[in-house]
Amino acid sequence: MIPLRDANPSRRLPFITILLIAANCAVFFYELSLGPHGLQRLVYLLGMVPARVTAFPTNPDIGAGDALVPLLTSMFLHGGWLHLIGNMWFLWIFGDNIEDRLGHLRFLLFYLLCGLGAGLVHTLFNLGSTIPAIGASGAVAGVLGGYFLLFPGARVLTLVPFFVVFLAELPAWLILLYWFLLQVLSGAISLGARQGEVGGVAWWAHVGGFVIGFFLVRLLGGRRQRR
Repeated sequence: MIPLRDANPSRRLPFITILLIAANCAVFFYELSLGPHGLQRLVYLLGMVPARVTAFPTNPDIGAGDALVPLLTSMFLHGGWLHLIGNMWFLWIFGDNIEDRLGHLRFLLFYLLCGLGAGLVHTLFNLGSTIPAIGASGAVAGVLGGYFLLFPGARVLTLVPFFVVFLAELPAWLILLYWFLLQVLSGAISLGARQGEVGGVAWWAHVGGFVIGFFLVRLLGGRRQRR
């Protein structure tokens, strides 16, 4: 299911959401300007490497900045056009209402904390991995978790592939629950992959971000929408 838009207007301009999308796009265009070797170096420098995070407390050659700063910077790197567009599309559809409910600064704090938490959850499930994790997926998953709690009944125009592709207006809780269960199932399957060198999609970052967003949005002052 691919959401196209929600019927849930916000009361004010979501300029933090817009700035986050602009920042992610600007960083991606910078990535495109680099050659293959420069891009690889950037990803390993600013991407979140689980093995580096777990090693720095006992390895004097790895500083806290080298291990922990990428938890933040990795949120603004993407591995391709589809990776970027998918994340920014979901952020655009669902982010404005969370920003409207929390306020601009609290939404920015919410987004960053969800992304940081998602990176730590990914690390817990991939302790020995030397593959950099990049992308805004964990932070955006937090936005989805917050939306699931605050606006479960909001109607979302959705592209549904079921033998044929058709449009349907579905409740947000159904779409987001389907997405979350898909991440959990995919994450469970990925646990059987080879240990240490785990690539592909960071499923557990998505799961962690969603759960963190679900609980954090209430702590930051979000209130569930009444019918």
